[in-house]
Amino acid sequence: MSIIESFRHHDLDALRVGRLNMGVNSSFVVYRLNGTLIDCGPSNQWKHVKSFVQSGPLRQLLLTHHHEDHSGNAGAIQKLTEVQPLAPPATVEILRQRFSVPGIRRFVWGEPYWADAAPLPEELHIGKEPLKALFCPGHSVDMTCYLLPERGWLFSADLYIANYLKMLHNGEHLPTLLYSIRDILEQDFDTILCPHRGVVEHGHLRLREKYEFLLNLASNAQDLRRQGYSPKEVTRKLLGKEPMLAIITGFEFSKQRLIRASLKVNLGDH
Repeated sequence: MSIIESFRHHDLDALRVGRLNMGVNSSFVVYRLNGTLIDCGPSNQWKHVKSFVQSGPLRQLLLTHHHEDHSGNAGAIQKLTEVQPLAPPATVEILRQRFSVPGIRRFVWGEPYWADAAPLPEELHIGKEPLKALFCPGHSVDMTCYLLPERGWLFSADLYIANYLKMLHNGEHLPTLLYSIRDILEQDFDTILCPHRGVVEHGHLRLREKYEFLLNLASNAQDLRRQGYSPKEVTRKLLGKEPMLAIITGFEFSKQRLIRASLKVNLGDH
C-alpha cells in the first residue's frame, strides 16, 4: 500500500512517502525548514520527493547517515538543484566508496542515487538559527542527529523510531547505541522529528523510555542467561517468536540479534 502524505508542523514542511510491507512501517518522512532539507528519502520514491523538492526553496541538504532510505535521493537532488549534500565525514567517505544494499533493503528502498557529499562545516545554521550536529553512532557507524537549540527540536535520524525496540539488524551495535542515547538525553529538547515515526511530542521523555526499556531488557536477558537459558530460550521468554520478517531477511534482522546484543551490554556503565 503506497503512502503519500504532506503535513506541516509550525513552519516545518514534511512529506511522508513509502509503503507498508510485512507488518513493518517502511515509510519515510522528508523534512524541510527554511530552505534546508534534512535527509531525502529512498530512491524508489523519487518522483514524489522530486515534487516536494521543487515545491519550495532549497539552499541546503543535510544527511544524517548513509543508509539508503536517508541518502537515496541525494544524488538526484544534487543533479536537479546543484545543491551539494552535506554530511558527517564518515558518511561522505561511505558514499564516496559506495556500499552494497542487501536484497531485502533494496526491495523496500531501492538503489541509491549516489551523491558527491561534502563534510559538514564547523558552524551550521538553518536560516539564521544555529544548528548542532550530534554524533550518535550505534544504529550505524556514521549516524548524526541535528539539534535546533532555540526550538528544542531534534532531527533524530534513526536514534528513536519507537519506544520499544524488539528487533536488531546485523549492522547495529547495541552497546554503542545506548551510549549515544544517553549522550543525546543530556541535550535540551522536547520535540523529536523522526524520519519514520514523524513528529513526536514530549520527545525527551519518549527517548528516555526507549533507553530504560533497552536497559531493562539487557538486565532481564543477562539474568536469564546466568540461570542457564540459551540465547534462543531467552529470546522466546522476553520477546516471543520471531516474525516472518526475520525469516525473510535470513535473521539479519531479528529478535535473537537484539537479545544476543543485550547480553553484551555493560550495565555498570549506565
